[in-house]
Amino acid sequence: MSAFRDEIAEQPGVAERLLKQTDQLSPIGTAIRNHAPVGVLIAARGSSDNAAVYAKYLLQYRNRIPVTLAAPSLFTHYRTPPRIDRFCVVGISQSGESPDVAAVLEEGRRQGAITIGITNHADSPLASAADFLIALGAGAERSVPASKTYTASLLAIAILSTAIDPDPAFESALHDVPGAMTAAIACEEQAVALSKVALGSRLAVLGRGFNLATAEELALKLTETSYVLARAWSAADFLHGPIAVAENGFPVLVVESRGPTFNHTRQIASRLLGNGSPVFQIADGTDELAGARAAIRLQSGLPESLTPFPLAVAGQLFAYHLALARGVDPDRPRALNKVTRT
Repeated sequence: MSAFRDEIAEQPGVAERLLKQTDQLSPIGTAIRNHAPVGVLIAARGSSDNAAVYAKYLLQYRNRIPVTLAAPSLFTHYRTPPRIDRFCVVGISQSGESPDVAAVLEEGRRQGAITIGITNHADSPLASAADFLIALGAGAERSVPASKTYTASLLAIAILSTAIDPDPAFESALHDVPGAMTAAIACEEQAVALSKVALGSRLAVLGRGFNLATAEELALKLTETSYVLARAWSAADFLHGPIAVAENGFPVLVVESRGPTFNHTRQIASRLLGNGSPVFQIADGTDELAGARAAIRLQSGLPESLTPFPLAVAGQLFAYHLALARGVDPDRPRALNKVTRT
């Protein structure tokens, strides 16, 4: 068994431990409400950047706070940071070692913004740069591809959201996340079957809404673990040009869940099937996509805003088994290190 596969299995336990910190984040929610920021600025790289995409949807949806993603190079190489004193500045980094992510928080703090660090390492430069720290407590992640630190980052964001605007129903649903992740792990045979038919060297991954983050993260996982040239798009943006590449034989993986964008995403999938594209499905709470070559489907019962948790786990299992099918060691992708300093 690889470290990557071991760490996929650890995620329900990591989530359970992190959920015990929910009450500890209450002061952060109070500080944000008192600061009354005009928006949230998030700095991140890699998998953490995909977690930031999830934050962009969740905080705007639940908390009605505008969210934007930072351009860290403006803070480091160009040295012309924007005015962010009226923002809540969030840095997400599993290692906490990324200098440009820490630089955004340092500048935010200098300007008087409220700053929050989300990291797995409480003694890191990112943690030192933040007014408030959300420690993931995921334990050491030995494989290069992130798994448990990614979903822990999503959960930290969700807990932060409820700390800002408490809601018993949402908090109750959060406590169902570990069980949903366990159910996703139980879908491993489906992941194996999907890996046996999706062996091409290129792939488009489509998602929308909350699961745009899932599509982005899955494309990254497939690229780094299996050397598949995978590219994620919003299902809506895919129509604005990229669909031109989806000719007969071009594979597309659709990540979906029930929600306001579901019917439109299904329409795009039907169009791709009609064009002769091999279509694959990773879904939570939906029915079978007729014509799909293979699928991972589960029924978590979670609200759409929390389906990225089990769907991320399902995607990780697919990436793991695809790497094995292609003869690649998923723990140690070539040319990559666990900590990347940019």
